[in-house]
Amino acid sequence: MKDPKQKAGGNGDDDMYVLDDTGDSTIEDIEHEMEVAAQHAADTTENRRAKTAAGEDAAVGEENRQLKDRYMRTLADFENYRKRADREKTEFFKYALGEVLKDLIPLLDNFDRALEHAGEGDDFHKGVALIYKQMWDVLKRHGLRPIEQSGVPFDPKIHEAVVREENPSVPSHTVVAILQKGYFLHDRLLRPAMVKVAVGGPEQQG
Repeated sequence: MKDPKQKAGGNGDDDMYVLDDTGDSTIEDIEHEMEVAAQHAADTTENRRAKTAAGEDAAVGEENRQLKDRYMRTLADFENYRKRADREKTEFFKYALGEVLKDLIPLLDNFDRALEHAGEGDDFHKGVALIYKQMWDVLKRHGLRPIEQSGVPFDPKIHEAVVREENPSVPSHTVVAILQKGYFLHDRLLRPAMVKVAVGGPEQQG
């Protein structure tokens, strides 16, 4: 009998087959065996190609997954960078006048002193007060605000105690006078207020 699966050279991957003719085969038998051998060779080749294609598809799929992951990470990093840059830009413009306003604060101090010593109601006092108000309105629009409230608990974050006064009539560590105004630029401290602090009274609650 003829064996259509016997391959030349004993190589299992070779697509050429040897038909074993015993001498009693008919033409029809040989043709049938040739068809079987050809189909087997075609099936083997197709399977090998399918496995190769499947492997390639898996590799491409993994590469695409990695590229997508890298893209999403890069996109997230860029978005974080953009938000941080926007915050820094906003902060820069918000506090850009900080150093200029620090230089102007002594001028405000001089206005305060001039208004304290000028006779209230005379032309000089009115003129100084008008100029001071115009200047202060401009600075306030740019975020400057004073620390000038007395009668509040002493806060070392915004107050600098330069005088301690025995005063049992108010809670201890109460700001009883502002000796020199402090200033904020928006929520950032430019200069602490110099204050007089009462001691000797009852302790603050809370």
